[in-house]
Amino acid sequence: MMAGELALAALAILLASLLGLVLSHFLPLLLNPKAPRGSFGWPLLGETLRFLTPHASNTLGGFLEDHCSRYGRVFKSHLFCTPTVVSCDPDLNHFILQNEERLFQCSYPRPIHGILGKSSMLVVLGEDHKRLRNLALALVTSTRLKPSYLSDIEKIALHVVGSWRHHQPAAGAKEDGGGGGGVRVVAFCEEARKFAFSVIVKQVLGLSPEEPVTARILEDFLAFMKGLISFPLYIPGTPYAKAVQARERISSTVKGIIEERRSAGPCKKGDFLDVLLSSSNELSDEEKVSFVLDSLLGGYETTSLLISMVVYFLGQSAEDLDLVKMEHDSIRSNKGKEECLTSEDYKKMEYTQHVINEALRCGNIVKFVHRKALKDVRYKEYLIPSGWKVLPVFSAVHLNPLLHGSAQHFQPRRWEGSSQGTSKCFTPFGGGPRLCPGSELAKVEAAFFIHHLVLNYRWRIDGDDIPMAYPYVEFQRGLPIEIEPICPES
Repeated sequence: MMAGELALAALAILLASLLGLVLSHFLPLLLNPKAPRGSFGWPLLGETLRFLTPHASNTLGGFLEDHCSRYGRVFKSHLFCTPTVVSCDPDLNHFILQNEERLFQCSYPRPIHGILGKSSMLVVLGEDHKRLRNLALALVTSTRLKPSYLSDIEKIALHVVGSWRHHQPAAGAKEDGGGGGGVRVVAFCEEARKFAFSVIVKQVLGLSPEEPVTARILEDFLAFMKGLISFPLYIPGTPYAKAVQARERISSTVKGIIEERRSAGPCKKGDFLDVLLSSSNELSDEEKVSFVLDSLLGGYETTSLLISMVVYFLGQSAEDLDLVKMEHDSIRSNKGKEECLTSEDYKKMEYTQHVINEALRCGNIVKFVHRKALKDVRYKEYLIPSGWKVLPVFSAVHLNPLLHGSAQHFQPRRWEGSSQGTSKCFTPFGGGPRLCPGSELAKVEAAFFIHHLVLNYRWRIDGDDIPMAYPYVEFQRGLPIEIEPICPES
């Protein structure tokens, strides 16, 4: 009898739990009948798995195509365990981004906090975020004013591009007697990451690529990046757990560098860290370490992906590649053989800027951002209930044929005569108070790298590879390209 009563009690608890789960899932639908049209999917999971289904990054993906056709460009869903309003509308996206901390607030999933740390600029709110972002802007400005800023980027670009001449030729390729000719295959995404990381550790920590500590930070940083985009399960051996541990090791390394700088006295390297240590800000050491990690993250992943996107799309368009090469041939013809690029040369890279903007529009490195409504918000005919997650989807605006003619096609000429900056219809680096402070640095690095790539090599993509949104963007095969030196090394 006792066993039967226990079984009944357990069954009652299970049924009550299931009922509670169903009610908590669907209750927001009943309490907010004026929210945008849409669907919530299954309890607990909602529609998250469909939303996160991988797709080519220059397409909307099946979930958004289906929901936009059924419900319009603003709809409700249940994503990341939360009732959500998804916006594919440029005006609403702009409204959300411009009303940060007034009507909306940054709201990334909790596991992201566990990896980035509680002091990361990506997750902090209010005055803390404003303070850190102002510091980031000051550091970016000081970097661009440094006499060595452009020459450092160019030296690293030349080092990476030059190293390819020493790669083994592809099977069956002929090599000239000088050892500089022949077709090689390089995993371009890896090379772009190598370049971007070398630039950012030089700018932030004053470290050169050949220093042992640089290799150690890179190894930990790769583990950190893998965990950032992994399933958030903290069990020893999982990518997420390895990422948390890698962050701790990077933090320890950076703290050691900070202590070395302090003990070295007035000797300055002129990097981010010097400015960070000498400024009158009141950051704790933990905040300084977190700020360094944010700088490494922003300068590494976005920049390397941007360069890979440019190479990918130029590899699909011989005409645009020829125009870019003509532009850089013209710039180089007016300079001495060993003369470095200048800010004036960068201004002359107009078509390259069109290509970079179009690669950002088509490639959609940042598909969406996470926000939360702080109160009931009415915008036009839409009601966004208080506490609901809000996802402004940038890729849906970038690929909207009503806003960008032939939106699925790579057409850099569309940028001729138009503004090169952010607008309602073009937000590759976000917008509002959280607009990426280093966006212009990423473009400069991409332009300088492309300059030396097109002047030194012919290339084509080796096989089929496309950028996929998981929703993070990644080339499935690492974008292997066949390269051939234009002029053999003397």
